[in-house]
Amino acid sequence: MLEEIAIENLGVIRAARVPLSDGLTVITGETGAGKTMVLTGLGLLMGGKADAGAVRPGATGAVVEGRLRVAGHPAVVRRVDDAGGEVDDDGTVVVVRTVAAEGRSRAHLGGRSVPQGVLAEIADELVTVHGQADQLRLRTPAKQRAALDAFAGHAHLELLERYRAAWQERAALLAEIDDLTARAAERAREAELLRLGLAEVERVDPRPGEDAELTALVARLGNAEALRQAAQQAHDAVAGDDLETAGSAVDAVERARRALEAVAGDDPALGEHATRLAEAGYLLADVATDLAAYVDDLQADPAGLETAHARLAELTTLTRSYGETIDDVLRWASEAGLRLLDLDDGGERLRGMTERTGELDEQLAALAAEITAGRTAAAGRLADAVTAELAGLAMRGARLVVDVAAADEPGPYGADQVTFSLVPHPGAPARPLGKGASGGELSRVMLAVEVALATAAVESDDGAAPLPTFVFDEVDAGVGGRAAVEVGRRLASLARRTQVVVVTHLAQVAAFADAHLVVTKSAADGDVTVTGVREVTGDERVRELARMLSGQEESEAARQHAVELLETSTVGR
Repeated sequence: MLEEIAIENLGVIRAARVPLSDGLTVITGETGAGKTMVLTGLGLLMGGKADAGAVRPGATGAVVEGRLRVAGHPAVVRRVDDAGGEVDDDGTVVVVRTVAAEGRSRAHLGGRSVPQGVLAEIADELVTVHGQADQLRLRTPAKQRAALDAFAGHAHLELLERYRAAWQERAALLAEIDDLTARAAERAREAELLRLGLAEVERVDPRPGEDAELTALVARLGNAEALRQAAQQAHDAVAGDDLETAGSAVDAVERARRALEAVAGDDPALGEHATRLAEAGYLLADVATDLAAYVDDLQADPAGLETAHARLAELTTLTRSYGETIDDVLRWASEAGLRLLDLDDGGERLRGMTERTGELDEQLAALAAEITAGRTAAAGRLADAVTAELAGLAMRGARLVVDVAAADEPGPYGADQVTFSLVPHPGAPARPLGKGASGGELSRVMLAVEVALATAAVESDDGAAPLPTFVFDEVDAGVGGRAAVEVGRRLASLARRTQVVVVTHLAQVAAFADAHLVVTKSAADGDVTVTGVREVTGDERVRELARMLSGQEESEAARQHAVELLETSTVGR
């Protein structure tokens, strides 16, 4: 709901703060005082087109700021969050719209600059405007269908949700089927390449790490003589041809150990060194033994080298195509096998999805038939309810026709096309809503529809989402007397369910308000009229109603009539 609107330098309004309460708020004032500027400001907040001509003469720009209560509207809260704005802890969000005199406009939502279209998205959830030239709700077939579905009740909406879920599943399946079919040749080519690759890997049959082992083997066999000579030289240096050779490392270490042990009794420190030399001797002896074994084992093997080269070439062919190492190749083969199973399963999946699509077609046809039956039954009830409301709104003889016809093709909301039409008087042809009535008549039709929908929602008590704020501009145009009282009564009835804001010139309507705002020409600023907005209560409200009744707020007869209207409106509720 709207909590308040602050307006600066818009039209004749220099600065005004418009508080909006729960229930029914009426805005009144003399002709030309600037009532429409309040609605213009609201339109800007709701993402309407900015007009530099609406900026107050002499001002650099206009500013409209509003506070919206969005608690209970999760879709709106999510949209604010997606736009980067913040919802205050009390469940409200601030919307600001600025219009520069040279024509540029800016929009802010929850403290974050946003495109104008974001405000329009928010408005679609929160505010519905019915004006002389701006009938936003129920003009499109989609909105009319949604209104009829809401009127049909909770069970019907659950049925519709089941249909939509099945429709979405079917749409997803059809998209996947189209993708599988379109990519059949591509998938076949991919599968063939995978088979060829896997066959090559299977033929070579590599072992994990085999390429590294072969590389080391080729290096060893290819340099066998050099390796043998190096190992022999190392062996001779460590152990010599036998352990008695004077120049061997083992013999030298042994002589040093014996020399130290001979005098260790005189100095224990030399005994420790002798022990360490003994350990070094053991280690050198082990190295000598291993080197001797290496020299004995290392023999030139041309045939083995050729075999290793051939095997390594085979492995290199694999690594060039499927990975840098044989381990990479083996991982590719594992993944390729799984992918090939998936590709080969495409035909079976396609058959399964086609069968499921057929099942969904049958399910959707059955659900669509139930939805059509529910809409057809609700259409008659809604038409009767709205027609009954129109009789009390100075449109006796007018009736609403709600037509449920087969759509050209089924869609996500069923197989129906819903159309609201108005028969303005007996014998007249039914014309689509919005084309067969004047602005004032259309506002009253909308009021009748909204009252019928709100009444149905209250009676069903189905926990539906909160209704939006309704704004009616001159809904009472062309009516008076008892019909005007009925207009006020219906507005008050709608306001028991949701917030309603009405711009009116009839005292009979204003008397039903929970809050009464008056737009007044308070002064003159040079050659420019200055307008203010204030709430009236008590005797001030009586004077305003008297003015609306007779044009003379101090007329005693008018004042008595105003008091009577206030009393009657209270009793009437």
